Amino acid sequence: MNHQWVLKSRPHDEVSDACFEWRRTSIPTPGPGEALVRVVWLAIDPTQRTWLNPHATYIRPVELGEVMRGAGVGQVIASRSERLAVGDWVTGMTGWQEYALAGDAGLFGFNKVPDGIDPRAMLNLYGASGLTAWIGMTDVGRAAPGETVLVSGAAGSVGSIAGQVARLRGCRVIGIAGGAHKADQVTRVARFDACIDYKSEDVRTRLQALAPKGVDVFFDNVGGPILEAALDHLAVRARVVLCGAVSSGYKDRDYGATPRNYMQLAFQRARMEGFIFLDHVPRFPEAFRELSTWAARGELVLTETIAEGLEQAPSALRGLFEGRNLGKQLVRVAAPG
Repeated sequence: MNHQWVLKSRPHDEVSDACFEWRRTSIPTPGPGEALVRVVWLAIDPTQRTWLNPHATYIRPVELGEVMRGAGVGQVIASRSERLAVGDWVTGMTGWQEYALAGDAGLFGFNKVPDGIDPRAMLNLYGASGLTAWIGMTDVGRAAPGETVLVSGAAGSVGSIAGQVARLRGCRVIGIAGGAHKADQVTRVARFDACIDYKSEDVRTRLQALAPKGVDVFFDNVGGPILEAALDHLAVRARVVLCGAVSSGYKDRDYGATPRNYMQLAFQRARMEGFIFLDHVPRFPEAFRELSTWAARGELVLTETIAEGLEQAPSALRGLFEGRNLGKQLVRVAAPG
């Protein structure tokens, strides 16, 4: 049987298990040009919460009765595709289920994992997290050597990589995270120059001490009061990269209040820009090359939080907004075949 999580009802506030239905169906049979994939790993990302709302953002919402959307990686166990052979590792939008059908679509369908790459890295460093971090810091933030970079959500999958990209570009990097354990992870493991624990420290006071001349690039994953604090500490011609607003909980039509101090952008002749990594496909090859080089040298490190079993997927998604994860949140659906 194929176990699946299907969207049963849309959350009005936090995500609960009641929003999903645990369903058992027959394992699908591949048709011409298709391959059957046994899902081994799932990526759990904050953006998945936006897909549960009824209104489209950068992608259509998940429909009621539909298998919950999500990126995964797995192995082909049956194939009628000339492109995908039995035993191949592939990555794509598997959804929250144990078995998925892969068609012959190109870039945004299912793609083979390159030789020599750990398959689950396709959900982290070489997936949405790594590409978002690299593109946001490199192309949108344009972080340059000697600049001061601030990253909120610095212990998360995107924030951790984004800060390391800035560090490797010769920047001084300050993180913001919640809790002493996360702050320690940011400085000791990801090797940021400093990290502000917003749960025990006053962010504005610490920013004034750590960046007295202002912040040149702010990579924001959080929004809300953290965004306002950063806007009050911008350097002249700073760049603010809008990546996420996790503090809002991504409730329907509620992605955080407008910063009351947005005129700081004008006073400091700064720029604020949002982006979606999917709009930067031509940059993927360079991102892959640079990220893989840094990783191979041990200059860029990854942190993962793993939930065991497909049953844990709803809880894992909820945990992103409760601060339970360090780095990338993954779900191990099955042991590798």
